[in-house]
Amino acid sequence: MNTLMELLEIQSVSSDESNIKEFLLNTIVKRKQSWKVSPEIHNGPELHDCLLLKFGNPRTAVFAHIDTIGFMTRYENQLVPIGSPEVIEGAVLVGKDKLGPIRCKLFIRDDQPFHDFARAIDRGTLLSYEQHVEIDEGFIQGAYLDNRLGIYNALKLCESLEDGWVVFSTYEEHGGGSMPYLLRYIQETSPVQQALISDITWISDGVFHGEGVAISLRDKFIPRKKFTDKIIGLAEKSGITFQLEVEGNGASDGREVQFSPYAIDWCFIGAPEDNAHTPYEKVAISDLEAMIAMYKYLMAHL
Repeated sequence: MNTLMELLEIQSVSSDESNIKEFLLNTIVKRKQSWKVSPEIHNGPELHDCLLLKFGNPRTAVFAHIDTIGFMTRYENQLVPIGSPEVIEGAVLVGKDKLGPIRCKLFIRDDQPFHDFARAIDRGTLLSYEQHVEIDEGFIQGAYLDNRLGIYNALKLCESLEDGWVVFSTYEEHGGGSMPYLLRYIQETSPVQQALISDITWISDGVFHGEGVAISLRDKFIPRKKFTDKIIGLAEKSGITFQLEVEGNGASDGREVQFSPYAIDWCFIGAPEDNAHTPYEKVAISDLEAMIAMYKYLMAHL
């Protein structure tokens, strides 16, 4: 899991994904010759900090977002959330501006978040939770398992994938925006009619640790039932542990697939976590393993 540990240490707040994109690109270039199929790598200024891998003749695309939630510094030590982080009194935030590294604590005044750094921080500086990863008793815990585990799953998929797109998207945590041009690029290059969203979902009153990867039948948005029925049928044949999720809120890159002008079916499939959008996100390792196995099975059979 060395790659996952490295992924968890890279800061990548929405709008600032270039460092993790470069890490992924370097990792892929080093490893692609050992994969079953060596993919075409698509990246460049026309794709901003997104990265696409084309394997063989794609029928399905897998999307994993590479950004995280965080905070931006404003005026008079004020912080503005990016995405929807939990605003936790005393949480340690890290980052850097032109004067150097920053490590400070978050505090709340008049229901608004502030930082306690000893000097003024440059306006617009991005801060994220300080990382402390723990692996113990069958669980992994730390900040930004959403969506570092989704990225890790996508990389593991690459090892054996013969046909498909693997796409690393940006801005998912803060309103999206990269998916429209990614979808257009895919449909103009090697079109697909199916998509899987490699992301992390939530523990809820019906989704639990240790009961397998969650196949989402809906969040705020609803994928086409014909497609989710197909996914469930394959999941049952696979013998891999899974659970079904039905929620009434939340969203992912699947939202933008559904809202696109293309007739692409989609389904969110991911391990569930506790303590979402905090420094203490927690996922059962068995559920992550089920997620990795399920994606490999589905991409071979869809």
